[in-house]
Amino acid sequence: MGKRAKALIITAAGVILVGGVAAFAAPVIYRDYFVEPAATAPKLSASDTTLQSASGAPLDPAAFAGDWTVGKDSYAGYRVAEVLNGTDVTVTGRTDEVSGTLTAEGQTVTQASFTVDVASIATDNPSRDDYFRGEVVHASEHPTATFTLTSPLTIEKVPASGEVTEQTLSGDLTLAGVTKPVSVTVQLRALAASEGSDSGSVEIAGQIPITFADFGMTAPNLGFVSVDPTGTVEFSLSLERPAGQ
Repeated sequence: MGKRAKALIITAAGVILVGGVAAFAAPVIYRDYFVEPAATAPKLSASDTTLQSASGAPLDPAAFAGDWTVGKDSYAGYRVAEVLNGTDVTVTGRTDEVSGTLTAEGQTVTQASFTVDVASIATDNPSRDDYFRGEVVHASEHPTATFTLTSPLTIEKVPASGEVTEQTLSGDLTLAGVTKPVSVTVQLRALAASEGSDSGSVEIAGQIPITFADFGMTAPNLGFVSVDPTGTVEFSLSLERPAGQ
């Protein structure tokens, strides 16, 4: 065999080898260098298991009675596990287009309703966002997602100002035009007027696990990329007094 023939064989083998390595490594490279890291899950404490305590005095429930509305620094979105050619990628979408109200009487939350503009939820990939809005949530027909409290929440022990507590909310979650009852554990923190705004402040953060099929949605599966059939609706809400109250 001539030197030229040997050189061609070696070159061809090298191309095949490099191609094989590239096919194996490309999804990992995509995940590690081209996909933005997933956003941190919304929470008010330093960890999921250790809640933040506070040295402030116990809150006065009467000071928090009345209506509250969703204010700035609030956001909502989703978290899903995506698989690209066998490589796991966590994807998060976010929007600050969130509105809603909450009403408290004494130590009881009597009413709460929150609305999210799903068409404004965005990830790091516009093509993914277009597919999500058009083929998954059908945003043109169902432009919003909502959560409505269906059972009053009574906070048994009055927390201190700034203390993070866990509470369970029972309500109806509506996605893509389908409504399902859900129960979600949230983290709740309130600051007295002396520590927060002039009228105090309330923060709520949590995650609601969902199965796409329960809401009539189909998890994307395009061959080279697929999404797990389950995901999480996430939210972080900063509540403030309505203007003029």
